[in-house]
Amino acid sequence: MNVIETSIPEVKIIEPKVFGDSRGCFFESHSHKNFIEKVCNTTFVQDNESHSQFGVLRGMHYQLAPYTQSKLVRVVQGKVLDVAVDMRTGSPTFGKYVAVELSAENKRQLFVPRGFAHGFLTLSEEATFLYKCDAYFVPNHEGAFKWDDPTVNIQWPIDLSRVILSEKDKTLPTFEEAIAFSYADSLY
Repeated sequence: MNVIETSIPEVKIIEPKVFGDSRGCFFESHSHKNFIEKVCNTTFVQDNESHSQFGVLRGMHYQLAPYTQSKLVRVVQGKVLDVAVDMRTGSPTFGKYVAVELSAENKRQLFVPRGFAHGFLTLSEEATFLYKCDAYFVPNHEGAFKWDDPTVNIQWPIDLSRVILSEKDKTLPTFEEAIAFSYADSLY
């Protein structure tokens, strides 16, 4: 696997080595040993899958301490813009984000470390998205902020009137409100 650095050192793009021929292709989507050697020492304990139509935006979500999660995410059908936002107060990249196109075609994965909010926007007609998480989801320790918050200013690549949100994601706080609530006691 090839690990690509991003503008936020802890966030990594992972490209598998793909072997293809007239029959199709084969690649190792995850090797615990290689991941520990090249990315970080964590063990994934839960796999999640979502399926979305064009314009569905899921995010910007995170887990509060002590139940923070790292995620390794990829797309097995379609294409998304995947985004990780640094929520770690005191970090030199606090409030900054990395955005990467993940698709079934490019087979890239994004490692989203603990202390980051995560979200994605479906760019293809449909997309199937897989998440590996290194901690279990705890509903009453979930945090989130508005996907279109001007402080973070994520550059989403479609007409924003076409974005489809869950009812919950329509009423999220701003980034600054989320930080004040989530990190008042310097949880990270």
